[in-house]
Amino acid sequence: MAKAMEEKPSRLLVLYASQTGNAMDAAERVGREAERGGCPSVTVLSMDRFDASRLRDEKTVIFVVSTTGQGDAPDSMKVFWRSLLQRNLSNRWLEGLHYAVFGLGDSGYQKYNFTAKKLDKRLADLGAKSIIEKGLGDDQHPSGYEGAFDPWLSSLWNMLNQMNPTILPRVSDISNSHMKTLDPSKFQVIYHNADEVEAHMSTISDSKSTEKMIESARSMSPAFCFCDDNKPHYFLRMITNQRLTKVDYDRDVRHFEFEALSLGMDYQVGDIAEILPSPDPIAVDAFIQRCNLNPDCYITVQPRDNEKQSIDSHVKSLTHPVKLKDFVALTMDVASASPRRYFFEVMSFYAMAEHEKERLQYFASPEGRDDLYQYNQKERRTVLEVLEDFPSVQMPFEWLVQLVPPLKTRAFSISSSPSAHPNQVHLTVSIVSWITPFKRKRRGLCSSWLAALDPYESKGVYIPAWIHRGALPSPPPSLPLILIGPGTGCAPFHAFVEERAMQNVTVSTSPVIFFFGCRNQENDFLYNNFWLSHAQDHGVLSKEKGGGFFVAFSRDQPQKVYVQHKMKEERTRIWSLLSAGAAIYIAGSSVNMPANVTSTLEEIISEESGISKESAARWLRQLEKAGRFHIEAWS
Repeated sequence: MAKAMEEKPSRLLVLYASQTGNAMDAAERVGREAERGGCPSVTVLSMDRFDASRLRDEKTVIFVVSTTGQGDAPDSMKVFWRSLLQRNLSNRWLEGLHYAVFGLGDSGYQKYNFTAKKLDKRLADLGAKSIIEKGLGDDQHPSGYEGAFDPWLSSLWNMLNQMNPTILPRVSDISNSHMKTLDPSKFQVIYHNADEVEAHMSTISDSKSTEKMIESARSMSPAFCFCDDNKPHYFLRMITNQRLTKVDYDRDVRHFEFEALSLGMDYQVGDIAEILPSPDPIAVDAFIQRCNLNPDCYITVQPRDNEKQSIDSHVKSLTHPVKLKDFVALTMDVASASPRRYFFEVMSFYAMAEHEKERLQYFASPEGRDDLYQYNQKERRTVLEVLEDFPSVQMPFEWLVQLVPPLKTRAFSISSSPSAHPNQVHLTVSIVSWITPFKRKRRGLCSSWLAALDPYESKGVYIPAWIHRGALPSPPPSLPLILIGPGTGCAPFHAFVEERAMQNVTVSTSPVIFFFGCRNQENDFLYNNFWLSHAQDHGVLSKEKGGGFFVAFSRDQPQKVYVQHKMKEERTRIWSLLSAGAAIYIAGSSVNMPANVTSTLEEIISEESGISKESAARWLRQLEKAGRFHIEAWS
């Protein structure tokens, strides 16, 4: 292998597939360290910017990929992955390619790091040679994915250096903190004449102006500039904000109803609504003041020359000057997300006080990783709080644009049927709050913002929203359904039942059984009247229609009762429906529920059909391949 790699020095290509930005961060760190080690040519690219057919022309490629949802590849990897799966590719197609794979995942999900595992196997099947064993980063690790990434990356550099010293002629510099230098930021900020910009903007209507501003700001953001979906699909107005849990109960779950400002809202049951939250304006102002920025100046953000070729011309055409304050509020999460490790490294170069510089350098080092995790991620310290903790640091705005975590949309399962509620979308949202190790109360940015909106007093608040297909396809009325959705996992099934009830008026529909679970009948029995009304008088969930509604109250008796227990009680009904061609839909928390429910289903299939549990697991996998077994889970 060493001889093959020594034929001629070639570039080190780093390809990443990222959904939330973590894999991109990790890939950029691979690129930075390779450059520090003297690599003559390093290229870091998102997979959707690279033609997979050219992979065979490369010599050394590092892949950094995240796993999303239920084992899915990020959107940016899907075309690349389909290219690798072509049947005409031989098992020698990638002969001569040396590769390494690092995956970012969450062991709380069933298909932990599934994307990295699949990619590693496919590359080997096509004849490529692995440099080192694949690395698997875990969000559940005390230091997050970096707990595995740090030692994996160190091993990668050592192995590459052993195989071909010309790739990293200064490999020892990588781990030498004294050799660290700061490259220029990847993006530059251009300031514009306010009078000219405002004269142009005055000709555009208010709603169009807001739409254009959001699209322009997010198209310029480093995190979203490659995305072609930055213009909101709809603007929503809240018309209902109803608490579903008991007022004095410690869990606050809300039912929100929104109306689209324009007619023609189009979606299906099972779809996802993504909401762009509005950050606290006081926090945005505090950030701007702390960084000595002018909130009213107009800016555009663009990549520096060496990055420009990566940005499509159509993206450039979407960008127009926006106020700095609007850019911060629409693209930068300054008051709820924690900065990543590289943020602290860059801060250290701008610290004027020596003790602050030393502390920041320690946080950015491998030795300080665990202490940084305690200070930063575990306490969920925000960018604004970190900057206030290091008052001597004055970072240029270009670096802040590049490194402040992006303001992401929040995705929610839609809980309404478009047939029952035309031009409306309803959501079931748990209002997130928690206490940090240092006893500080934290709140979820989007859920808290929505909970604070008053439908009557906030009529002028236009909420940017996008509608996308979820993991739960809309079922035809002839398909029997087995639905399992404890807690807010009931949201998509509220929509399913509404839709089936509307279909029931005009066509014959198949049976639906629904298993719901919560803690107490009194406190958090979400939508209790809705389910009970559909479970009687020939409703969708009624016995007369072949349906059923089964609820597990886990804390209303000495021994805990979960949906799995109710499923076992109804094992005959479940097997009967499965034998009749029913589809299984599961939704809810990713922590243990999907795995436990799947195990219970395997048990029921095994006992009712007389086959082994292993065979039952294979039977369920076949059901999934046939499109009759779906899981949507969230952490």
